[in-house]
Amino acid sequence: MAVAAAAAAGPVFWRRLLGLLPGRPGLAALLGRLSDRLGRNRDRQRRRSPWLLLAPLLSPTVPQVTSPPCCLCPEGVHRFQWIRNLVPEFGVSSSHVRVLSSPAEFFELMKGQIRVAKKRVVMASLYLGTGPLEQELVDCLESTLEKSLQAKFPSNLKVSILLDFTRGSRGRKNSRTMLLPLLQRFPEQVRVSLFHTPHLRGLLRLLIPERFNETIGLQHIKVYLFDNSVILSGANLSDSYFTNRQDRYVFLQDCVEIADFFTELVDAVGDVSLQLQGDDTVQVVDGMVHPYKGDRTEYCKAANKRVMDVINSARTRQQMLHAQTFHSNSLLTQEDAAAAGDRRPAPDTWIYPLIQMKPFEIQIDEIVTETLLTEAERGAKVYLTTGYFNLTQAYMDLVLGTRAEYQILLASPEVNGFFGAKGVAGAIPAAYVHIERQFYSEVCSLGQQERVQLQEYWRRGWTFHAKGLWLYLAGSSLPCLTLIGSPNFGYRSVHRDLEAQIAIVTENEALQQQLHQEQEQLYLRSGVVSSATFEQPSRQVKLWVKMVTPLIKNFF
Repeated sequence: MAVAAAAAAGPVFWRRLLGLLPGRPGLAALLGRLSDRLGRNRDRQRRRSPWLLLAPLLSPTVPQVTSPPCCLCPEGVHRFQWIRNLVPEFGVSSSHVRVLSSPAEFFELMKGQIRVAKKRVVMASLYLGTGPLEQELVDCLESTLEKSLQAKFPSNLKVSILLDFTRGSRGRKNSRTMLLPLLQRFPEQVRVSLFHTPHLRGLLRLLIPERFNETIGLQHIKVYLFDNSVILSGANLSDSYFTNRQDRYVFLQDCVEIADFFTELVDAVGDVSLQLQGDDTVQVVDGMVHPYKGDRTEYCKAANKRVMDVINSARTRQQMLHAQTFHSNSLLTQEDAAAAGDRRPAPDTWIYPLIQMKPFEIQIDEIVTETLLTEAERGAKVYLTTGYFNLTQAYMDLVLGTRAEYQILLASPEVNGFFGAKGVAGAIPAAYVHIERQFYSEVCSLGQQERVQLQEYWRRGWTFHAKGLWLYLAGSSLPCLTLIGSPNFGYRSVHRDLEAQIAIVTENEALQQQLHQEQEQLYLRSGVVSSATFEQPSRQVKLWVKMVTPLIKNFF
């Protein structure tokens, strides 16, 4: 009966809402919130946070390894081996992993890698900016494509770019117009895919204005790939990310299996996206359901299959490679095999790609992140950073309810990317302050100030966009694991957007030192949050922001 009454009241509610709020920016959040209500109860029923809070008392608490470790398997020695039950595991030498520290280093490395690319350039980002630095990047692509045609032995260089449809189409000059000359000049070599969330459709799509339509869902993966080398980051392709917007970046050099995986992943998302044409129109890949005109359930089902096929096939490939490398002759030791020249050197670092695409019911990153937080034992230290502090309830429950020490780094209002923005967006930093204060109050009410510490990043003239975590096991002064990529640990990352990051597990002390120095350099520019922090004039939050924040916090 209650369901029938709600259904009957629905049209009245929608008419009243539309009558009250025509053309208002808040309409995006409110209408989107209504569109989520039907799925919210299901998510609550399936939410694992109550189970996870009990996880330290249960045994076992992590996914079980499907095969026992053996003396020939270097993977048998690290405790995060269970992740390979969910995703492919890539064992590499730590000498192939380099941590970058600055936007300028990131920009220069990308340009250098584009110039020497011979086979493929794959770039996935939220958007491509429209300034001179972004044009320099496009010019690099054009020059490399031109050289590939003029070479004595022309290469088959392919360029694939994946962006978000709504963000990439914003304004008259946008990501699309920046890339059209490449498409027009090299139609056989260049592909530009624009992901359109299946949840922005119908009346919602017609009513929500440009920019606010981006709150419903985005392509948020950041992967930059050149032949067999890959950069994983949270940085977009925009001038501030090349100059004064602090992020994180890791360069995986000459890692062919990892490069193949991310090429296939971007191709898969590209196949379920709209294809930009040389006349600035878009088309669907033949045989694919349209993301916002077609049936949503069918589209999401097809997208799930396309992406999961990539993950599962890569996982099978890596398992076979592992078997060939370590099990093909049990009488041969690893050292003897390497000396004979028919085996790879034992890896000391393992890469696990973690994918989160809740619109397609893919929740691997969420599962792994929650399990890592659950399994962090007493004495362990977790350094967690996000440019937008808006943790999901499940993550907050784990931080407050488990035993490890946490140091959480977030942006001070002045280095928030929305600071000084016009209109409603200008109030977003204040909303983050409100969320931060609520969380800090909860930490204090539970008497957890010694175990859970908040720190705010500040740097004059810069903004802050770094996200990820570093895990230090009990008794260790160096991290053995880091997560790095696009997720922000917030509701959007878990429920709305397409995200990807990697877990890097390493036993190599030199790489652990790199990761430790990266963490230290970020935290050195921060101050510890205390009650006095929120007494500062810049931290006073207006009443209307406090009232609106609970309604819109799931959209930014």
